[in-house]
Amino acid sequence: MQNVKVIIWGLGAMGGGVADMLLSKKGVDIVGVAGRGKKIGTSMYDYIKTEKGNRQDVIIGDAEDVIKPGAADIVILCTDSFTKNAFPRLKFIMEQGINVITSAEEMAYPKAKEPELAEELDKIAKKNGVSCLGTGINPGHIMDMLVLIMTGCMVDVKHITSRRVNSLSPFGPAVMEEQGIGIAVEEFKKRKAEGTMAGHVGFAESIGMMAEGLGLGVEKFSQDMNPITTDVDRKSPYGYAKAGSCAGVSMEADATLTGGMEIRMEHPQQIEPEQVGVQTGDYVIIKGTPAINMVNSPEVEGGLGTIAMCANMIPQVINAKPGLHTMLTLPIAHGIMGDMRKFIDEDCKIVK
Repeated sequence: MQNVKVIIWGLGAMGGGVADMLLSKKGVDIVGVAGRGKKIGTSMYDYIKTEKGNRQDVIIGDAEDVIKPGAADIVILCTDSFTKNAFPRLKFIMEQGINVITSAEEMAYPKAKEPELAEELDKIAKKNGVSCLGTGINPGHIMDMLVLIMTGCMVDVKHITSRRVNSLSPFGPAVMEEQGIGIAVEEFKKRKAEGTMAGHVGFAESIGMMAEGLGLGVEKFSQDMNPITTDVDRKSPYGYAKAGSCAGVSMEADATLTGGMEIRMEHPQQIEPEQVGVQTGDYVIIKGTPAINMVNSPEVEGGLGTIAMCANMIPQVINAKPGLHTMLTLPIAHGIMGDMRKFIDEDCKIVK
């Protein structure tokens, strides 16, 4: 069997990280990178940590020139957070007859906010005989799928608290903008009032996924956000917050499911939290029989976690039956330390 052939669309913090990870693995080749602007015509190795060495060069091109029928087994799309923005790119990829994984947060469970687009994506995938998945560290794993996995050893579930205290420092410019890094508090309040302050993208998706996994519906859902201000200057690779401005956003959400069960989600996130003594961590607290109280501190690093989720789900998506998938409909994510081809059904491979 030939190596798994991968194209990466978007070579920012996440896409570049996926490239570095895949280059360290066996049985997989990066056969193309789609980009824009000044990156067109330059080498992928100019933007990632891995040195080219003796590897064949990969020149960044326009998506239309790189993503063509039979060019790859799968495309990793790392360009957007929202389903509406990712939709035309996902449609284009699947119409070329290629599977796709996207790191767009809303795509982890797109029917939560965009049910019509989710239905259309499912139709496009099935028509073209390919599979589509949105995933990442959150949503996609830590605050939802990990919670569901832990309920597997429970007789009954009465209340769920999912809390993630994390650093935004590894993420790229798009996330810095969405989280309001460096803006004034008054600007944060203005954007919040106007509905243009994104904050964390994914609570509705995580809750929808957990509810479906438990066999329940979402009766009520609400969320709120508040700025995390800093009293010292903070600088991350892609963000800067001077003293007195916003270094992050604290998000909270509450949901009531069918039958009255409640879910509480808490997610304060900021750049360089350690600089002001904030300890990161992931917490799953479930009331029921037996009770669950799981703590992982410091956090699973968000950037690396999202990179790994996108890369490690490649076999599951290639092997999946055509359609739009979520982490609920595919085998669980796990690390791949051997040859990736061992996890691939040869009959499902596009590039034979």
